[in-house]
Amino acid sequence: MNLLTGKVALITGAARGIGKAIALRFAAEGADIAFSDLNYDEHMSATEAEIAAIGVKAKGYASNAASFSDSAKLITDIINDFGKIDILVNNAGITRDNLLLRMTEQDWDAVLTVNLKSAFNLTKSVQRYMIKQRGGSIINMSSVVGVNGNAGQSNYSASKAGLIGFTKSIAQELGSRGIRCNAIAPGFIETEMTHKLPDDVREAWIKTIPLRRAGKPEDVANVATFLASELSSYVSGQVINVCGGMST
Repeated sequence: MNLLTGKVALITGAARGIGKAIALRFAAEGADIAFSDLNYDEHMSATEAEIAAIGVKAKGYASNAASFSDSAKLITDIINDFGKIDILVNNAGITRDNLLLRMTEQDWDAVLTVNLKSAFNLTKSVQRYMIKQRGGSIINMSSVVGVNGNAGQSNYSASKAGLIGFTKSIAQELGSRGIRCNAIAPGFIETEMTHKLPDDVREAWIKTIPLRRAGKPEDVANVATFLASELSSYVSGQVINVCGGMST
């Protein structure tokens, strides 16, 4: 039997990148997949078809994770469509990088709202269903930048550090109900976002990584699968770095 057979997973921000890799990996392990992104576009349609081709139920939803009302409606819609939610991956996120000297209030607010408030929105809405079924796994996507900080990313770092504190608190609040909450802190991962970086910047980043390579979305998805499955049944409130050794 696959690791996630019979489970229903919701992954936010999953039309592409790390979120998509997690959705595909969960599906390969037998989970039915609900996933969301800001718009139902060609990326979401293609991801939906790719997941369904694995042989599980798959449905994409257009929903703004930064909106409390959108998030509450999303959870209700998925419960109606799938019957339950066993796994929540709070993956939605954006960057608005700049030195604090040049960062605008709008840049700060946008990143904190999308990256941090979204986890509050979805977790608050899903918890009552997980409490009723006395079980669930919540996985929050943090970052090594949330662990170590990084010049030019004070807003992103603050949002990802906030997710770590949120994770540890939720693990303590919901543990007695059989609900686990953990965070993943990826390092330099090959995505559309990193592909836009100049070659010299990419090379400089890779030199700081002991394994001397960038990570792949699948590297993160493998850890997410562990945290979603019963293999991690006694793991909660933890932050797992997936960074090739760049953060210790």
